Parts: sequence; C-alpha cells; structure tokens
Amino acid sequence: SGFSQRNKQIHQSNGSLHSDSQSSSSVSPAPSPSPRPNSVHGGLGKRWSSTGDFGASAASLQGRLSAKSLLNLVSKPMTGHMLKHGTHTATYNEEEGSLKMMLRGRPVIFYAPSDIRDSFDISKVQPAPNRKLKLDWVYGYRGKDCRSNLYQLPTGEMVYFVAAAVVLYNAEKQAQRHYLGHTDDVKSLAIHPNKLLVATGQCAGHDRKDALPHVRVWNSVSLATLAVIGSGEFTASVTCLSFSRADGGSLLAAIDDATEKVISIYDWQKGEKGTKVTETRCSVDTVVAVEFHPLDRNQLITVGKGHIAFWNLDQNGTIYKRLGVFESREKPKYVTCVSFSQAGDVITGDSNGNIIVWGRRTNTISRFFKKVHDGSIFSLCALKDGGLVSAGGKDGRLVLFDAELNKTGEEGFIEPHFGGVRVVSEGKGSQLLVGTTRNCILIGALDLGFNPVVMGHTDELWGLASHPNMAQFVTGGFDRLLQLWDSLSHSVVWSKDIGEQIQACAFSPDGECIAVGGVTGRWSIFDTTSRELLVQLSDGQEPIQTVKFSPDGQFLALGSRDNYIYVYQTSENTRRFAKVGRCVGHSSYITHIDWSEDSQMMRSNSGDYEVLFWNASTCRQITNPSSLRDTTWATQSCTLSFNTIGIWPEHADGTDVNTAASNTDKTLLATGDDFGKVKLFSFPAAQPKSLSHAYGGHSSHVTAVEFLQDDTRIITTGGNDTSVMQWSII
Repeated sequence: SGFSQRNKQIHQSNGSLHSDSQSSSSVSPAPSPSPRPNSVHGGLGKRWSSTGDFGASAASLQGRLSAKSLLNLVSKPMTGHMLKHGTHTATYNEEEGSLKMMLRGRPVIFYAPSDIRDSFDISKVQPAPNRKLKLDWVYGYRGKDCRSNLYQLPTGEMVYFVAAAVVLYNAEKQAQRHYLGHTDDVKSLAIHPNKLLVATGQCAGHDRKDALPHVRVWNSVSLATLAVIGSGEFTASVTCLSFSRADGGSLLAAIDDATEKVISIYDWQKGEKGTKVTETRCSVDTVVAVEFHPLDRNQLITVGKGHIAFWNLDQNGTIYKRLGVFESREKPKYVTCVSFSQAGDVITGDSNGNIIVWGRRTNTISRFFKKVHDGSIFSLCALKDGGLVSAGGKDGRLVLFDAELNKTGEEGFIEPHFGGVRVVSEGKGSQLLVGTTRNCILIGALDLGFNPVVMGHTDELWGLASHPNMAQFVTGGFDRLLQLWDSLSHSVVWSKDIGEQIQACAFSPDGECIAVGGVTGRWSIFDTTSRELLVQLSDGQEPIQTVKFSPDGQFLALGSRDNYIYVYQTSENTRRFAKVGRCVGHSSYITHIDWSEDSQMMRSNSGDYEVLFWNASTCRQITNPSSLRDTTWATQSCTLSFNTIGIWPEHADGTDVNTAASNTDKTLLATGDDFGKVKLFSFPAAQPKSLSHAYGGHSSHVTAVEFLQDDTRIITTGGNDTSVMQWSII
C-alpha cells in the first residue's frame, strides 16, 4: 500500500511446522539454519522476504511432517532440505510492530495493536474455535433452469434442491433436513420406486479434483449415502436421472449434458460405485428428461430438442434407439416433458402446447391434443387415480384430465408473479406441489388454489444485512427484489421489486430503514415496516458495492466501483441526507468499509488489496495508519485487516475471500469465499496460520455473511446459486 519501509533490520520468528490436518497441534520450531551471507544477522532475521524459509536436517523433520506439509527441495547448498514456511507469505517487523503479507505479489501492511505488539509471534498457530456451525435452514429452490426436481416423500417431507444442498422440508411441521453430500450445484433428482431412496446428480465444480460431476444415491430417512456413481466418467453435469420401475429399481439412467449428450445406465447396487451396464451417445441436441417405462422392463424414453427417442436395453447390455415419428403433425421445437398412462402409453408435452399420446411399444402417435396450453408444457403429472395434470409455463394453467385423457373441466392457476410452472407432482392426499421458474414452491389443489411455501431469489445475490434488534434480515439481488425475512418463522415478511439490480444493503442502527445500493450508482432508503421509498439519490454511474451507516446513525458511507467512498450526514430520522464529501485515494473499486466505534473514522479495502483509513467528517485520508493500530472498529467487514490475516488461504488470489463478519462480543469470525465455503474462525484471526471449521452447501461464490442480532445464528448468501442459508452456532 505504499507505506515507507523505514527499518531494514527485521526480525522474523520461527515458523511452526505442522501438518495441514485440523486436529494437528503445533510442533516445536525447527532449528535455525546455518548463517547465510545475505542475512542481516546470524539467525532468521532477514529483509522483507516473500516467504519464510527454514532449513533443518531432514532426519529431524521426517517423523514430524505429514505427507501434506510443504517440503521443498532447493538447489542451494544448505543443510538438508529447505522447508517453505507452511503458512503465508508473511513477515513481522518487531520494531515497527507491523506485519507484511504478500497477496499476488503485492505487499499489504498491517499494524499490530499495542497490547500484543511486542509479544506477537508470527509462527503461532491459532486453533479453530470450539463453536461450530450447523445448517439450520435453506431459503430458495432451483426451478429457474431445472425440471422434475420436486417430490413428496412418505416421510411427510417434500424433497427438492438449491445450490449444493438437497432439502427435505416438512411444511406442516415447519422443519427441514438437508443432504449435504454434493460438492457443487445439484442439477437432477430421481426417486426410487420404493420411495425411500433418492438419487441426485451434480455438475462439475470449481475444484475439478474435488467436484467432479457424479450421482449420489442416498437414504431419505437416515441421509446415509449408499453409492457414489460415475465420478470421473461424466464430463459436464448430470441433468436427468431415472430409476428403472418395472424391475423394482435396480437400474439408474443418467444423462451427461456434454457437447454430445451421453446416456449411461448403471446397475447402481453393484459395488460402492455401481457398475456401468452401457453408455451411448444419445443426441447432439439438448435432452431435458429421461424416464424408464413403468411396465416394460428395459425400456426408456428420452425427450428434448426436436426429438423423442424410445430405447431398448437387451440382455447383453446393448441399447437400441428408435426416434418418434411425427408424420404430418407439426414437429415441435422441443418435446419438453414425458409421463405414462396406466395402460403404459407414453404421453408427452411440447413447446407448441400440444399433448401427444404414443401407443405402448410403438414410436407412432395414437392421439393428439392441440394447443392445450399457450406456450410450452413443462410438466405432466400422472395421478394415483389414473388422471393427469398438465402445466403450462407461460399461461400458468394447470389442466386436469381423467384416466381416459378427457378434460374434466377442472383447472388451477398460478399467479404470474410466482413465475411459470416448471414442475407439478402429487403431494399429500389430493394436494399438488408446484415448482416455478421464479424459484417458488406452492402447495394446494385445483379447486382451492395454491399458497407459496418456499420463496427465493432468481438471480445473483450480493446484498445482505441483519436487523440490529430483531431476528430479521434483508436480502437484495440482481433480480431487483429486496426481501425482508423472518429467521424464526423462516418466511418472507415482504418482497419488493425496486426496479433496479441490487448490489448492497444495510440497516440503520435503529432498524427503522434500509439503505440499498444499486448497480448504476443510484441508492435508495426504504422504510423497514412500510417498505415505502423515502429517499433516492445517485453517486457516480458505477455499482454501489457497499453501504454502511455509522454506529451513531449520523453518517452513511457508500463505497462505489468508481474507486470513491461517498459520505452523507443524516438527519430527521434518516429521512434527509446531506453530502459531506467523497473519499478519494483508492486506485481500485471499493470492496468493504468499517466504521470506528466512535463514528469518527472509517477503514476501507479495495479491489487491488489496499487498506486505507479516513476521517469521516472531512473525507480526508489518514496517512499514518500505524496511529490507528488501537482503534476499536464497530464491525469487521474488511477482509484485509490485522485481525483477519489468518482468513487468507496460502497463495490466495486476494479476491478469494469475499466477505467477513464478527459477532458482537468479537469472539468469532465468519467468512465466505469463492469456493462455496463458509468458514468459522476464532476472532481475532491475526495468525497467518489460523485454523477454521469449513462448511459446504453453497455452490457458487459465498457473497455475504452476517451474524443475526443475537449472535446465535449466521446468514449467508450464495451469489449465482441464488440461495440464502441460515446456520446455527453450536
């Protein structure tokens, strides 16, 4: 950050050598190496260096290092091996009480508080906290771009997915359980004929090693994983799944959404990884569904762009395909869904709104229902009594047919603001479950109407703030929705389309209003209770990346992508805003802002890893940051600070950690990163090697993390996965 380096004589403590496993305890420091000519003095003192290097005899280390530790052979003639300091590229200058960390080759300097300045030991390992997180609730559902992913289980729960979590939700008891075996976005779901087992398929993840596309078969009662299938065999993502039905469910079909779509069939119970019976290229065009025939063994149907295919699997594991013949009928752009009559006929819905019946064991049309819906038919649900419900995406209608496929005249309707219908399935009794393209789930019946039980966002999610004195929080996303949630009833209090994509939000200290930063430089103030727009102003034309009220409520700071921080003074219960000025000094976009507890100063981070400090009332930069080493900060949003050194993984890119927050009594620190992980550290995490507990569930970047007002729970948002997750601290 361009601070002068006055002192050339720098000390560095020995680095602890320890294995990467979380249970490992720190081992005593390695012996000092023999003096090197370029040392400032004999021991480990050295100039600012990019790594801490420790030499030691190989024999003395052999037993103390796990296989994962960083043993580096170097060409210099040293005693034995060189050991790269297994933490950060970080050095501590005892004289100045400053720690220098390298991020992508850039030095970032932090100043240790006076009380630990002389005793700070860079090599100490900070243990993980004795508190942990447990996923308590998942808000959201993935209906926008997935199908056939909502079913009722005999346990009284409905099962569906969002992000990397599969949710089992009992709407009556208001209880959720979660299957968290996946490492990235879940894209498909199938229920075994015994209604007890579930198969879920995922896409390829960020970490290609850890998150290969695969299918998991698991028990919906115990949540135990029974088989992990196809890891290393699929290339893109598993978008469709089906268990065989006529033989009791011994086979599992999966579609790999690669450039050339591949259908694979597994005898999933053979071995821990299942045994592949066969695979074959199935289409170059999109495949949207695969279903085993309920009555005819070894028969499957696939549908998708411009085709329906009837597949037969013979005794030797060879699979044959016949394409459906449309003859003189208009061929639809997409065959969008498939179901079966009780007699074994195949029924399809398509993008023209037509329903077609294909005679059992034939590839020809036996009945044709023209324009049942306006636009695509996304779902056909065969009912227990032999009836059928068809659901249109665009027209929101649910149409009931009897067992002979005559229209009964009964229809249901889903309000357009919930989105188009994506999936319909049978719920308890005569109830139907409906999933929509706007990521909502509704329960109801054709005659009684439908009520939402799950609501979520439909686009990238960045804004999150927790209410200062109630168990509520607010989220804002690129879908323009500002939503206030109640964390106890797990419900939406209100939802408002503000007409602009939302990047950031914050509550005023009294909780009376919400500040919202948009992507065009416009920002707004809304009343928390009435959701009325109170103020709307603009600063710059770039996104407002972060908004923060001062603890006394007198100021509002807005950090923009245009590299400036805009400061306003508030009056009349945050109904009036007078501009104080703008803070100029950052050379990249603003990422985080914290206020000092006395509301006099701010610190900020930017996209090029600068840490700057400001006098809020004058908007002037404070150029001697060492004078602020003992400042108490009201929040810990800045990911770059002395107390957050340990949250940065080794070789961090500087943008890896998106968000941080501490609890009120400053004992815990939560972070969210680019790898979908939520981590819990002890606060402060000032040691370069700070251990943490890490949790999956999100599949995209974790964009925001906040403690709720009573510090018993944490809320996280998942960027592109559109989900909001609530974690209990245990």
